Amino acid sequence: MAAPRPLPVRLSGVIMPASIQDLEALRALTALFKEQRNRETAPRTIFQRVLDILKKSSQAVELACRDPSQVEQLASSLQLITECFRCLRNACIECYVNQNSIRNLDTIGVAADLILLFRELRVEQESLLTAFRCGLQFLGNIASRNEDSQSVVWLHAFPELFLSCLNHPDKKIVAYSSMILFTCLNSSRIKELEENLNIAINVIEAHQKHPESEWPFLIITDHFLKSPELVQAMYAKMSNQERITLLDVMIAKVMAEEPLARDEVPVFLSYAQFFASTFVDQCKIVLKLTSEHHGDDEEALVIIRLLDVLCEMTANSDLLGYLQVYPALLERAVDLLRLVHVSGLDSTSVFSTCGYIKAEGNVSNMAEGFKSHLIRLIGNMCYKNKENQDKVNELDGIPLILDSCGPDDRNPFLTQWVVYAIRNLTEDNSQNQDLIAKMEEQGLADTSLLKKMGFEVEKRGDKLILKSASDTAQP
Repeated sequence: MAAPRPLPVRLSGVIMPASIQDLEALRALTALFKEQRNRETAPRTIFQRVLDILKKSSQAVELACRDPSQVEQLASSLQLITECFRCLRNACIECYVNQNSIRNLDTIGVAADLILLFRELRVEQESLLTAFRCGLQFLGNIASRNEDSQSVVWLHAFPELFLSCLNHPDKKIVAYSSMILFTCLNSSRIKELEENLNIAINVIEAHQKHPESEWPFLIITDHFLKSPELVQAMYAKMSNQERITLLDVMIAKVMAEEPLARDEVPVFLSYAQFFASTFVDQCKIVLKLTSEHHGDDEEALVIIRLLDVLCEMTANSDLLGYLQVYPALLERAVDLLRLVHVSGLDSTSVFSTCGYIKAEGNVSNMAEGFKSHLIRLIGNMCYKNKENQDKVNELDGIPLILDSCGPDDRNPFLTQWVVYAIRNLTEDNSQNQDLIAKMEEQGLADTSLLKKMGFEVEKRGDKLILKSASDTAQP
């Protein structure tokens, strides 16, 4: 591809400044590089010329960093810088040769240094933001599918550029810097993040603030979640709101339509251990939500979300067996259900059966569904596991679960989860079946509820039998 011809020095008798010639030439190149054939035939000398313009224009930015009064004089330089970045960005699209040529000129280092200067200016004018964004797009494109370029970008961008950009107020800058981080990360660089946890936590915060942006989410799911060591180190340093965001991503991952890959199962077993241990140790924190006054306690909300994670993990066949035998998890769930149930007898408690309605019509109850999910967890842990079935019986958990079934504004689908849990507790367990049959005779178990579960009680001599309703003879 031939370079675009320089524009004439004179136009209608007026001398054109060199910067305008450069700008027009750069715009022509940017347009040409939109086509693959032009990218593939571009001579290296073009990229040297673009780099020379970039370096020269960056001097004005350096001056403005030293002398803020010069910021107003940046307009023409920012135009040139923006077009240089656009030109280089387009030249790198699916063109390994251009990526290498541009990298070997040390353009990546110049670009990274200039981006850091943009952040130092702390000016939010649109022309500066546009140059900033285009610079990040260039770094993302030159690193795309090119390991050598990724190494050089990482060398110049880690950690300062990521620390400067991931928490930027401009959401496009956050998105583009996240794209670069996603592209450059690998297993060895994940280890480096363990020494720079603020970058990893900034990604969580970016996803929290910009959930519509795919790059922070993909960094978490495709990179962070592959490293339990990193995630556990992050969890210890994060705010409660950031923990909730991370746990939400964990739930999305476990609930995804695609099952866990074979190499992911051991990793998520490690998470199951970590979250179960945390829940066992800290779950009673949720009892802080004993009144509407404490309805936004974030520490308690973390426990609520941990329960959600454990419910989804115990619904996963690859993780269920490990959690069914996890020490004290089942006992803690039954114990907490009892405490929540007793607390719910107080009409002022967030665990009461009547939702408190705000004037605008929204239910003000951060603990909504918590009781249902405790029963779901207990039911999951008793699935085809006689030891756990018997343990719930020993803990007097069966009457507790049955007593929990009733109208409850704060626990949607509560009856369904009670039905599910009782079915799992009584499957192939005659002792638990006998207990429920005796409770029904004594009026302690709701006959209509048993019918919903598909059971009915039949008296045979002196013995009460809990049997499947489908076994009843048809008239």
